[in-house]
Amino acid sequence: MTETHLDHVVLWVNDPLASLEFYEKTVGLTGVRGAEFAEGEVPFPSVRVSAQSLLDLAPITMAGAMDAIPGAGGTAGHPVNHVCLAMDKQAFEALHGRLADSGVAVSPYSHNSFGARGAAPRSFYFRDPDGNIIEARHYDE
Repeated sequence: MTETHLDHVVLWVNDPLASLEFYEKTVGLTGVRGAEFAEGEVPFPSVRVSAQSLLDLAPITMAGAMDAIPGAGGTAGHPVNHVCLAMDKQAFEALHGRLADSGVAVSPYSHNSFGARGAAPRSFYFRDPDGNIIEARHYDE
């Protein structure tokens, strides 16, 4: 039996390089194709969430040309409620600290919220520079 994995989520952003910097420096993810995007060789950069998944940082200007569902014009820019990043407790606390150091507002902690691996002891939410809502959580104590 093969397992299905989340490959990527596309986030619409105003400035892909600024978003790439935020996700690299503040969130702590590894950038992918940043130089190629800056050189005009690829349409957007990404950040690696895991070995098997990415967040694509697509310019909002592409939204009109990206309608993926036939007969559903204008749906490509439809917002996602939030994206959740799961990490270990140490990385979770380090992220919370980097966000605070960068002046990024975070929500109060939620406790025991349900996710892919069951109830997470703690989670919180923050916005990226384009207003996309990101949840961070950890499962281990």
